[in-house]
Amino acid sequence: MAGMTYEGKAVLVTGGATGIGRAASVAFAGQGAKVMIGDKDDRAEETVAIIRQAGGIAEFKPTDVTDPAAVEALVAACVSGFGGLHAAFNNAGVLPPQRPIHEVTIEEMNLAIDVDFKGVFYCMQQEIRHFLKVGGGAIVNTASVGALIADPNMSVYCAMKHAVSGLTKAAAVEYAQQGIRVNAIAPGFVVTPMTQHWADSAEFRAAFFAGNVSGRAAVPDEIAGTVLHLCSDAASFINGATIPIDGGQTAH
Repeated sequence: MAGMTYEGKAVLVTGGATGIGRAASVAFAGQGAKVMIGDKDDRAEETVAIIRQAGGIAEFKPTDVTDPAAVEALVAACVSGFGGLHAAFNNAGVLPPQRPIHEVTIEEMNLAIDVDFKGVFYCMQQEIRHFLKVGGGAIVNTASVGALIADPNMSVYCAMKHAVSGLTKAAAVEYAQQGIRVNAIAPGFVVTPMTQHWADSAEFRAAFFAGNVSGRAAVPDEIAGTVLHLCSDAASFINGATIPIDGGQTAH
């Protein structure tokens, strides 16, 4: 498709160690992008190795997205190491334990706020500051179907993902005239290391698949394609959207 090439472009991915972040990193590199991965998880080194073995270009900079200075250093490393930054996928996140609201601990709530919301906010700030200097760029944030609907015992997670969707819309409105597009994806149930405990639960699978028209979970590669599209020139008129990738879950 015209506009989908990433040759000569640099892309930043947070949370690229496993799951959706790894799949997107590999996909970006496969389309010619130079990929800078920021993550606390050392398994990001494995992602870099996969990319390099396929002939791609990638680097890993250990990064805690809850630390604004670390995020600033990550963006600076991408710009200095790869000669620029053209698109960013803010994917790092945590999944708090499932509990009813009255049992959620302060520590669990604060971790979700710090990673799932503040982490995205800090990344967007630094990326936008760079894009304003160079005349534009594209950002995709990982929200969730939890940004569109709610499930029992997921209050903090849903609240933070709703916040990510709202932040995405606000940034799109603020910076559209500066050539910056900001969108979010809303994946449904995707089997990753973070959600493997759900995939291993017969009770969860039965309940989930009963209400999902696709009757199955997704794999990370099925999410990556939408990320690449949204970050590309092929999506030049998509801005401020939170796009479900859920096999029809929210349509049911």
